[in-house]
Amino acid sequence: MSRRGRAWLIVLTGLLVFFALIGWVVDAWTEWLWFDELGATRVFTGQLGTRLGLFGVFGLIIGAFLFGNLYLAYKLRPFLPPTGVEQQTLERYRYLLGPHLNRWFLLLSGVIAFFGGLAAQGHWQQWLLFENAVPFGQKDPQFGTDIGFYVFKLPFWQYLLNTGFTVTVLALLGAMGVHYLYGGVRLAGPGDRMTTGARAHLTSLVALFVILKAIAYVLDRRALLLDTITGTGLTGAGYTDIHALLPAKEMLTYISVIVAIAILIFSNAWLRNLTWPGVALGLLAISAVAIGGIYPWGVQTFQVDPSRNSREAPYIERAIASTRSAYGLDAAVSTPYSSETLVPPASLADDKTIVPNIRLLDPAVVPETYTQFSQVRSFYQFGDKLDIDRYTVDGKLADYVVGVREIEYSKLSAAQNNWINRHTVFTHGYGLVAAPANTTVCNGQPFFVSGFFTGQSKQSSEQGCSSPTDKLPVEQPRIYYGERMSDYAVVGSSDGAAAAEYDRPTGDTSDARYTYTGKGGVDIGSTWRRLLYSIKYAESKFLLADAVNGNSKILYERDPRDRVQKVAPFLTLDGDPYPAAVNGRIVWIVDGYTTSANFPYSQRIDLQDATSDSLTGDGTFRLAKQEINYIRNSVKATVDAYDGTVTLYQFDDKDPVLQAWNKAFGGKLITPKDQIPAELAAHFRYPADMFKVQRDLLTRFHVNNANDFFNAPDFWAVPNDPAGHGDAKQPPYYLLTQLPGQTEARFQLTSAVTPAARQNLAALISGSYVDGKPVLEVLELNKDNRIPGPGQAQQQMENDGAVRNQLNIWGPNVVKGNLLSLPYGGGMLYVEPIYLRSSGEKTYPLLEKVLLSYGDKVAFADTLAEGIKQLVGTTTGTPPVVTPEKPPTTGTPPVTGTPLAAAAAKVDQAIDDLRAAQQKGDFEAYGKALAALDAAIKEFETANAAANPTTPTPSPTPTTG
Repeated sequence: MSRRGRAWLIVLTGLLVFFALIGWVVDAWTEWLWFDELGATRVFTGQLGTRLGLFGVFGLIIGAFLFGNLYLAYKLRPFLPPTGVEQQTLERYRYLLGPHLNRWFLLLSGVIAFFGGLAAQGHWQQWLLFENAVPFGQKDPQFGTDIGFYVFKLPFWQYLLNTGFTVTVLALLGAMGVHYLYGGVRLAGPGDRMTTGARAHLTSLVALFVILKAIAYVLDRRALLLDTITGTGLTGAGYTDIHALLPAKEMLTYISVIVAIAILIFSNAWLRNLTWPGVALGLLAISAVAIGGIYPWGVQTFQVDPSRNSREAPYIERAIASTRSAYGLDAAVSTPYSSETLVPPASLADDKTIVPNIRLLDPAVVPETYTQFSQVRSFYQFGDKLDIDRYTVDGKLADYVVGVREIEYSKLSAAQNNWINRHTVFTHGYGLVAAPANTTVCNGQPFFVSGFFTGQSKQSSEQGCSSPTDKLPVEQPRIYYGERMSDYAVVGSSDGAAAAEYDRPTGDTSDARYTYTGKGGVDIGSTWRRLLYSIKYAESKFLLADAVNGNSKILYERDPRDRVQKVAPFLTLDGDPYPAAVNGRIVWIVDGYTTSANFPYSQRIDLQDATSDSLTGDGTFRLAKQEINYIRNSVKATVDAYDGTVTLYQFDDKDPVLQAWNKAFGGKLITPKDQIPAELAAHFRYPADMFKVQRDLLTRFHVNNANDFFNAPDFWAVPNDPAGHGDAKQPPYYLLTQLPGQTEARFQLTSAVTPAARQNLAALISGSYVDGKPVLEVLELNKDNRIPGPGQAQQQMENDGAVRNQLNIWGPNVVKGNLLSLPYGGGMLYVEPIYLRSSGEKTYPLLEKVLLSYGDKVAFADTLAEGIKQLVGTTTGTPPVVTPEKPPTTGTPPVTGTPLAAAAAKVDQAIDDLRAAQQKGDFEAYGKALAALDAAIKEFETANAAANPTTPTPSPTPTTG
């Protein structure tokens, strides 16, 4: 390459390095400013320092070890290189590499050290837990070791061991290459094929590898408790692991140590050749196959498999106990529920425990309705799914469907969608909008009680469609931080300037403007700060726009879940944050979980699979794929919707994982549990994703007996969503209700489960807080009960004649709400709100009907009260049906064998089938018969019209059957 070419190459390389460094510096600086805004710089510096430290330490150790072995191989080269054709070829490479050999060694070692350091810094969380481990106070059932060793220590030890294997193999290959290049190792020629120095060097590395293998066997013995019990799918060590693999690995540990010593002695101190070391390695390999493979296989095949239920029973019991402990299932209270009642009790009409609080508003259905009646401006939007919380209004506690009115940037018009408007004008939403979940007014719309704009509620309240006053007033209703706030905002006006931010409509000729006064945001008043963020966002307007002034701040990372995740990167966050009005402020509440995959004998699950249901991804976040076998709801995090302040409150003060993380970040990152404000604690709710995990596990781990668990006769299943959301699981639902055995109404998360291979109801699982502590309860029905499950109840209600006909008339405009399962009087009351959406664009659903069932009875009414009366007033045990009479023929009577006669016979048969199904109370057969009757009548009308073309076919006259 010419001198000019080399100069250009150096310049281009320098520019690339410069811009890469500038980008990294800008990202790091702005990150530090963001953490400084929240007072959480310890998290930033802790992560960065740990990562850089691991990168540097591991890179240095790996690089030094590799360079040392390469250099040692070079220093041990023979003084007089051997001769021969092979060596003549190698001499040319020696000549080329010789003058710069140390540079090549440094380059090779440096590259490997760089990638080794990169890999090491990715294990910063494992290192922090290793360094800040605390006792679990609970021992594993096999070795009696504190579980903290498995959760905090074992993962990093395994990483160190794997790194040791990799570096030792690389050093061995590199040293062998250098020895071969300089004649220390030969493939041909007279005399020894390896010099004394080369043999000592290479055999030492081989011995080191074998010693590492011995250490691996020691760790593997403990890791057996995290394996899988063969044939059961349970996590842990089974009979074969304990009685065959465990002693086998202990034997292999001693054999490995002996082999390592033998390699060093036979190669260098006694026989000075590689024959016996090779034999020793061969014996180790044979031992590993025979002792660690064949022997356990024999035990499994000939002892365990023929009697697996008895052999594995003690280990299944360990798995059950550990799983229940690791997931908090051991605290679940199981209560039997007598479930023989199929006729609605008369007391249901006057009930004051569950009926008054039955939820009619489905938070997954009504967001469009909220938007229609509460947005006022097209760029305001509510989330894809609203939230359920409870408030005391006018002295009465009730659950409310709540949502915050946020800016939807995609709804800005073309004229509004420019940088100034998007980032400095439309900066925030306004108001917490709430409506009682058990009430609808004005033809099915929610009864709004909060979040009004000036003058907005006057006409609506006069019509009785909303509250005349704000029942949930807040001092600061502006929403600068929310789930739809995807863009950054630049706020703050220069001294004396008019407010620039759009605030809210006022009903006057001009809308209100506002200037942000909160403590949140990063100051960008200086030229350097503007330049910094101009580079970060590749936007010159930070430097040129008049809207950016000396008082300006930039708000970014405005999604509450993202903010909590950055402040607490060690937490797994619940997929459903929710807003609450607390002490005059709107705050987002986010549930945080500490997790581990290293709890001995506890069942491993995929967190994403366990928490996914029909609503996942549609208003709730889908959790990442993550294998876990331990979870605690250790943190309740809040994000102030106005200034973005993040607070992490300790909720589980006994969780050792949270204690370790708090210790890792200085001990002050987590606010102690006793400092949680009472007003905030009143809005805590049982976390949805943790409940889903516990619900899935309880379908199997409610069984405590090992033999019953192995045979699985009483396993349950989470039913699919009966509201027609594909094959996804039915989501749990929040209710303010009083279940059997409870002394008062609680705000609880509830879900029904069915037997594994049937559709009747097996149990009702609920999670709630009592005196600030989580309570998990299982209402278990009789095993031979006839209470229908959610799927059966849905089918039963929709197969009712009146219901089916009406739903068919409405067609695709029908929107089904959540199906609620409510135990009452020894039976199960099912309630499903039915919404109707008008045809056309920008439609929204309104509550049209309420569908109910209890036992074999179905009600379909305009209101819940009317539906309850229909249930209690129905005395027959069969579904109400409408049975059509046989359509009369006109003109010439049908001749046997003609299409008209065949059609008439089909109608007769369909009517007979319909009556038979009605008498038996078989709803499935009834639905099929009704469909067959419809088809037969149409066929009969067609045949009759063809046989008598001049005479109109009269419609059949329905009679109540």
